Amino acid sequence: MVVYNDQSTPGVNGETELPDPAINQETGFSGRAPTVLQVLPAMGASGGVERGTVEIADAIVQAGGRAIVASSGGAKTYELTRVNGEHVTMPLHSKNPFVMAGNIGRLEQLIKDEKIDVVHARSRAPAWSAYYATKRASVPFVTTFHGTYSKNNPLKRVYNSVMVKGARVIAISNFIAGHIRRYYGIPNTVIRTIPRGVDLLRFSPNQVSAERVIKLATNWRLSDGYPVIMLPGRLTRWKGQKVVIEAIAKLGRKDVRCLLVGSDQGRAAYRLELDKLIDKHQLNEVVRIVDHCQDMPAAYMLSDVVISASTDPEAFGRVVIEAQALGRPVIATDHGGAQETVLENDTGWLVRPGDVEALSRALSKAVDLDEDARRALSEKAIRHVQDHFSTAKMCASTLSVYNEVLDLGS
Repeated sequence: MVVYNDQSTPGVNGETELPDPAINQETGFSGRAPTVLQVLPAMGASGGVERGTVEIADAIVQAGGRAIVASSGGAKTYELTRVNGEHVTMPLHSKNPFVMAGNIGRLEQLIKDEKIDVVHARSRAPAWSAYYATKRASVPFVTTFHGTYSKNNPLKRVYNSVMVKGARVIAISNFIAGHIRRYYGIPNTVIRTIPRGVDLLRFSPNQVSAERVIKLATNWRLSDGYPVIMLPGRLTRWKGQKVVIEAIAKLGRKDVRCLLVGSDQGRAAYRLELDKLIDKHQLNEVVRIVDHCQDMPAAYMLSDVVISASTDPEAFGRVVIEAQALGRPVIATDHGGAQETVLENDTGWLVRPGDVEALSRALSKAVDLDEDARRALSEKAIRHVQDHFSTAKMCASTLSVYNEVLDLGS
């Protein structure tokens, strides 16, 4: 039971970009409005996958279709129902082989009962169940490849391989598309590169009031007159918080404030390491760790420069485009998705992963930008995101993929 709660052209690096099928202006689809089922482990509160699921559900409904999501549930089911999506609770978070096998039958029955036209899988465990369910029910299967995934042994490679079994495989960046080709041998004809998007209504300088920024500055005990450097991201080693602390120490300035914004999510030992490193460099008045922020647009507007210091490549890196959407200068590590989202010296700077000296130099440039240079950078950054990384563009491209697979079966 359902519980309500462009013509095909070579892209960058050779990826095949989306075709532009004839769209029915009344439905937004090339034929009748379909029912689309998205499957993922859970609808947690803050993940990018979950947020994207709600955004696509909204786009499906707005285009005249029906959007159903199957997962084990979570806080974002509320947001799903607000956009008139529907949620079905199943134990799709489980990696237990017996539970996964049972999910095949559950999904097959759901597909038949609700007359599902397309199934879109966003994570490996539920994707395996969905893959076999779609085979049994003879409906198109689409996947989104969200990360590089661990591939240290043959069994892991087999487990990961379900994410390239879709009739179309959506890669969230050219970096991920290249990874899919390199490690899984998937041809360009199957891959569709659709970057993640920013909600340009929410992440707009005109939509963030001064009161919201002042409230956040007060909560974080920030004094006026200090340039603010911010690294958003959960406290985990590969996000590069230690590199940032070392770079701030190298910068040698006490007239800045650096905010590490993110929860440790139970990694108490790592947080203690960060506290000790801050204390070692006598940066207690300069560097602060603050928990997860509920108002990121205001946090970005509070900042003079935003950093993504990941030591491992980000599959895409939403922080970088969110900050640019609000006109903030960005510094990111020169690998992964950031190479596609940062315009070097125009909207920000790229530095070698883990390079404290290079990050410190980039920080010095960003903090010392004069008013005219900062304004010019801000305008370029906002325009860059509006042109290439909007949620609307992401959703329209995803609906085009659904059109493709539906046309293949017609």
